[in-house]
Amino acid sequence: MLSFLPGVLRGALGMFGYAINTVFWSTPLILLAILKLLIPIAAVRKLLSRILNWCASSWISVNSLIQKLFLKLSLEIEVDAELSTKARYLVIANHQSWVDILILQRVLNGRIPFLKFFLKKELLYVPLLGIAWWALDFPFMQRYSKSFIKKNPHLAGKDIETTRKACEKFKQLPVSIMNFVEGTRFTPEKHQRQKSPFKHLLKPKAGGIAFVLSSMGEQLHSILDITISYDTKRPPTMWEFVCGKLSQCKVHVRAIEIDDDLTRDYAGNSEHRVAFQRRINQIWADKDERLDQLAESNTK
Repeated sequence: MLSFLPGVLRGALGMFGYAINTVFWSTPLILLAILKLLIPIAAVRKLLSRILNWCASSWISVNSLIQKLFLKLSLEIEVDAELSTKARYLVIANHQSWVDILILQRVLNGRIPFLKFFLKKELLYVPLLGIAWWALDFPFMQRYSKSFIKKNPHLAGKDIETTRKACEKFKQLPVSIMNFVEGTRFTPEKHQRQKSPFKHLLKPKAGGIAFVLSSMGEQLHSILDITISYDTKRPPTMWEFVCGKLSQCKVHVRAIEIDDDLTRDYAGNSEHRVAFQRRINQIWADKDERLDQLAESNTK
């Protein structure tokens, strides 16, 4: 509706809208989270968790309305999966920009349970958002370097313990567990440094999703493998996105069945670990090919 405005003005108004929306929904999120913390009754906590998730979904819905108000974005979505808000999913996707999160939320909100991300512990201190993520039971991971683990061996496996604790909470309600398998955003520099065998992707890190699948595999409906393709020469930054520099985005969603091979012991069996990594690499090879196809269709 307001896409005729100058890009910088749309960007400023859009960011202001996101900020106001975040402040508005953070208030009930924080209050409900404190109430949930104080009340030890399991049934009440479960009810409060449902209300918290509804608030979060409403927050995302308003963000999507802000995008539709200021942006002229052609969002083409192809879904080869049965989606339900009552199911449980492990969601994986390629990662190019912070814009990926806005696109994923806009595409999936109201179609599957609210997305829960594994976040770096440092993000807990982001104003308002950090508290909101904590209120919504987002798991915060502490990343340690190999040299730090060598000096502090008692911290080895701490991320696995955090993953398992998070999965115990996720068993209580329908949930979508989001994981960017590459572990970081794609850049040409990272791609070259890794010597990645894929054209458009970094090497996948199998450990995180392996532990989720081993902890919750029987309760998950399926893996949703999502491929995001932008029509720009490089992925848009958040500021470029809100200023309307992105005109077209294509999203492909497919379901991957969770079989016994995906839920076996990853950490304790080297044979299963190699087989699991091989499966993830094949999923990534398919995604790389799909990105080629989507890029070709963008140029037509």
